[in-house]
Amino acid sequence: MQRSKDLRHSNRREALCAGLGGFASLSYPGLLRLRAEGGGPGEGANTAVILVWLRGGASHLETWDPKPDAPAEYRGPFKTIDTRTPGLRFCELLPRQAALSDKFAIIRSLAHTGPGHPSGSLQMLGGDKDPNDKLKPVFPDFMTVAHRLRFDPHRDLPNYVGVNPVVRYDNFTIAGPGFLGESYQPFAVLGDPSSPTFKVPNIGLGDPSRQGMLDQRLGLQKQFDSINRAVDRAGLLDTLDQFQGQALRLLTSKRASEAFDLTRESPKTRERYGLNAWGQQLLMARRLVEAGVEIVTSTLDGPLCGRVANWDDHAVNHHVFDALKYRAPFFDQAVSALIEDMFQRGLDKRVLVVVTGEFGRTPKISHVASSGGGVASGAAGVVQPGRDHWQHAGSMLFAGGGIHGGQVIGATDKRGEFVAQRKVGPHDFLATIYRHLGIDSSTVTVPDLTGRPTAIAPDGKPILELWS
Repeated sequence: MQRSKDLRHSNRREALCAGLGGFASLSYPGLLRLRAEGGGPGEGANTAVILVWLRGGASHLETWDPKPDAPAEYRGPFKTIDTRTPGLRFCELLPRQAALSDKFAIIRSLAHTGPGHPSGSLQMLGGDKDPNDKLKPVFPDFMTVAHRLRFDPHRDLPNYVGVNPVVRYDNFTIAGPGFLGESYQPFAVLGDPSSPTFKVPNIGLGDPSRQGMLDQRLGLQKQFDSINRAVDRAGLLDTLDQFQGQALRLLTSKRASEAFDLTRESPKTRERYGLNAWGQQLLMARRLVEAGVEIVTSTLDGPLCGRVANWDDHAVNHHVFDALKYRAPFFDQAVSALIEDMFQRGLDKRVLVVVTGEFGRTPKISHVASSGGGVASGAAGVVQPGRDHWQHAGSMLFAGGGIHGGQVIGATDKRGEFVAQRKVGPHDFLATIYRHLGIDSSTVTVPDLTGRPTAIAPDGKPILELWS
């Protein structure tokens, strides 16, 4: 009898998969069901975060922590400029951000023990203390943890979206759900949103004829429901329906379709962000949090970075200063537009924007032969300047979230080599984001593969100066 009942449930699921094939894969409601096991939204259910990830690690000296008085072999060729904040100076490559410095805070004292891209990223995003590189995460990143803790099955939008998501570095997976399982991956938006042919799949039906076909399949589903409901003593069909319904809402929701539709923005707004991949990625991020998405990530990499498509400015990859000069206008414009837009639209209390990479760059400039020519790199064999990995010092930008702008927290020494004041580690970084999202990282745990409760940032303390 039990085996027969199980077969009926199995056959129903298979029939639903077949009926909805091509429109709303039941793998997605399956993921939603698994995600919901983490419980409902947390105390900060109305808050959101946008992580702008600089894959490869941006130079702190050529962004928010310039050292104009350092020796020539450290300081680089660029001048510094005044910002809107008295006494605060940025690299001259960031004039738009300098003009908005009263609206964000800079952390100049990030440091950790991860010297490689994988280890540095895993430390920053998931709090893994291991200094060694791993092929994939063991611990879940903060995005996944927040996604699990704040999941709401009644939403018609995903609550975790990656617009060019943070996922990989070469053959290493640098972010992900770790022991929480693959069901917690983000809804991924891939491709260049500035392209005229860009389209987000699985959002909106587009072709009206598909609605009729979907209705027919849903009618078939209801027939199966009426046959099997009486024998469903455990209520499994109701549970499946709940998560299938959310997937269908995402597919058919006008609100979801509009949230991802950049053509609904004015040409002036789109131009303000920049008519390029980075600008339109961050514009979509703003649209998503405004519509109610709670966790959004966006990686600024690809062709706008230069030859090797990231911020990893070793001399073998890039002429570091040519690369920074090349990508800075796109970066400066997109980030400043996002911050400015957040304040103009009244999102600055509810939404926290964080801009960072896995670490800073070596203050002392290296000179090595290029491995190949291209954008921002000399031809193969040409000796050019570079900055290498530097986990001992880095900078981050925080905007919105009700923080007080126009301030700098922490400091590095006169050459930018080591933290001299108010060291901030990865667990502090994570605890700060969790605090904004209403998650107490000092007490909240998530279960590992054995069900054992695991702390999410046990050694971290929120950077309370941001709000003081």
